[in-house]
This record gives sequence, structure tokens and C-alpha cells, in this order.
Amino acid sequence: MNFGRGPSVVLNVGGTRYSFSREVLKDFPLRRVSRLHGCLSEQDVLEVCDDYDRERNEYFFDRHSEAFGFIMLYVRHGHLRFVPHMCELSFYNEMIYWGLEGSHLDYCCQRRLDDRMSETFTYYAAEEPNGGPEGKGRRPPAAEGGKWLERMRRTFEEPTSSVAAQILATVSILFVIVSMVVLCASTLPEWRAPENRSVEEQSRYTAESVREPSGIIEAICIGWFTAECIVRFIVSKNKCEFVRRPLNIIDLLAITPYYISVLMTVFTGENSQLQRAGVTLRVLRMMRIFWVIKLARHFIGLQTLGLTLKRCYREMVMLLVFICVAMAIFSALSQLLENGLDLGTKNKDYASIPAACWWVIISMTTVGYGDMCPITVPGRILGGICVVSGIVLLALPITFIYHSFVQCYHELKFRSARYSRSLSAEFLN
Repeated sequence: MNFGRGPSVVLNVGGTRYSFSREVLKDFPLRRVSRLHGCLSEQDVLEVCDDYDRERNEYFFDRHSEAFGFIMLYVRHGHLRFVPHMCELSFYNEMIYWGLEGSHLDYCCQRRLDDRMSETFTYYAAEEPNGGPEGKGRRPPAAEGGKWLERMRRTFEEPTSSVAAQILATVSILFVIVSMVVLCASTLPEWRAPENRSVEEQSRYTAESVREPSGIIEAICIGWFTAECIVRFIVSKNKCEFVRRPLNIIDLLAITPYYISVLMTVFTGENSQLQRAGVTLRVLRMMRIFWVIKLARHFIGLQTLGLTLKRCYREMVMLLVFICVAMAIFSALSQLLENGLDLGTKNKDYASIPAACWWVIISMTTVGYGDMCPITVPGRILGGICVVSGIVLLALPITFIYHSFVQCYHELKFRSARYSRSLSAEFLN
């Protein structure tokens, strides 16, 4: 330590004094305390602690003294636990201040902290530039064009940021619902009757379908989604990041087939050879079902599902590995017991291992369509073991996925409240 005099250093934490030698501070387990060893001036010291007494070489920290006492027990004995009758989040804040993390807690206290953070909607994230939504009054003045673009971006990206954003989100949801209703109605027999016409009539009907009510509604919906996507691209801050977002890719996949189908209809005309592309057109039009995923932009539940799948990909991969291993084992054994051995009866449904894999999947997931089932006694015993094993294997990663889902839901709900004009009493509590 290059600042201060005396062989010892006194830490005064909330009125409780602790005395250490200077050499101990160099490798002290608490990062904030060890920083005192490298302080060269009083200004450096005041960046670490709240006050300093040069005469007594005493450093003052306005922190919770009892919490620091438990943290000192961790320094001496290597075990960190919560202070009795103290909020877990308050103790966690003390840990962060002194340079500790949640991983330093004992396992039982780590679980308590995770549950407490989920229950109280705690969301720890990096500070947003310019102070975020709450720091608007402290931001430096920006150009009028930048403010206008920021308002537009908030209006299109955050449905709860303003009344205009809520109205825009409602209109977008209505267009999605209308487009889905038209898509479902187009598969009815009454709507599909024109498809049975001849090639010339079909070509003429395709050219005239755009002028029918369903075609007009579809064109209006596509026009709205296209305009919305273009405006959101223009007002976005990072164009490359905008293109890489999953929801924006889904928007593009839902809009592009309509224009492709229109262009194919225009260029094919009455050419009978090119009319074979009608199947392709129907496939492209059916891709409009992706519009349903657009609702994830306006509903926290769907956003939570996507964020959970993103964060729990390791657990999902582990679940798939469990299923694949079980499929390999049970499909081989079931094929051997039902068809491979000469037991007087052979089950043709289990003629191969790939065919038996279908039975393993529907058995492990307890669906049981009944299209194929074992008929031998050993095969039925194996089937019972397969069902029980499926229940156990599928239940193992569910706990991790559930906790991640709850945490993601609380985080998204908290973020949505930050962008709203006023926080409700639910979040204030």
C-alpha cells in the first residue's frame, strides 16, 4: 500500500472496526478491500471507500455491518451464507459491493437467491446509454431528427411505450387475425371448387382472383405488413442486426411468398407447361401461416417461449440426447423380440429398427396411437419399461426449463413495464 502510514489498516464498516496488516490487503479475497493496496493518493482511496482518517489510518464504509461480518466468515472459513432475518436481495447487494458473486454462496443459499429473484421480478442488466427511459431529463440535447427516429423506433418496437404504439400494435394484431381467417377459409371446399377447373379456366381464375374479396383482403394485409417492415427497417439503429433478428426473418418469410406467387402468375399466363407451378404457388401461399408468429412481437407469453428456448438450448439438446439414446436401445430390443427371434409369431410392424423407432417415440411420450403394439409377452414387458423410462427421462430437464421460463417471463414483464408511461402497483410492490 502506497498511501497512508502505520503497519496496520483499520476498516470501519457500519461502526464495526476490523484491523489488518498492510501485507494482508494485497491478496485479500474481497476485491474492494484489496484495491486499497494499490491506492496512491487520497482521491484513489475515496473512490474505494466513503471516507478516510489519515491520522488513525482508518477507512470508513457506510455498509451493513452484520452482513460484512458474515462475509468475513467466508474470508476466514470459506463458507458464505445468508444473514438470518435479512432480505436475500439486500445481502446479495452487499456481496456485489465487496466483490463477491452468487457462485460464492453455499448451494442451499444459491437456490434461495434464485427463488427470491424470480418472486420479486428482479432484473439485473447493463445500464442503458443515456440513463434509459428514466434518465431522459439527464440526456444531452439531441437533434430533432434523432428524437423523431427514436420515437418512431419506440412506437414500432415497444407496444407499451405510448398510446400510439398500443394502437399500432392493436391494428397489426387485427390484420394478423384477418389474414389467418382468410387463409383458413380458403381451404374450405366451397373456396377450393375453382381449382378443379380446366387449365384455361384455372389460368383465367388465377388472374381474376386478385380482384375478388379474398384477394383484395389478402393484398391489403400484405401491404400493411410490407409497409410496417419497411418503416421498422428505416428507423432501426443497426440495419445488420435488424436483418438477423428471428422475428424479422419470419416477417420476410411470410411476406415474400405472396410477391413470388403474384410474379409467377403474371409471367406464366395461360402457358399450360408453366401452370404446373400451381402446386408451388399453393405451398408458398400456405407459408402465410408464419404470420401467427408475428403475434410474438405483441404478447409477452410468446416472447417468453422464444427466450426460454434460446437460453435452455443446452437442456433441450440434453433432452433430445436422452430420447435418441432410448430410441436406439428400445427400438433394437423391440425389433429383436417381436420380429428377430423365432418365437412362432412375427409382428410385421416391427420388421426393422427404423419402423420400431416410431413405436418408441409414441410410447415414451405416452401418446400411444395404437397403430402398432407388441404382441409377445417379452415385447409387452419391454413396452412397459419403455413407457416408464420415457416419463422419467422427459421429466429430468423439465425443472431447469421451468425455472428458466419463470425467470424469462419476469424479465420481459419488468422490461415492458420500464417502457410503459407509468408503472403499475404490481411492479412497485
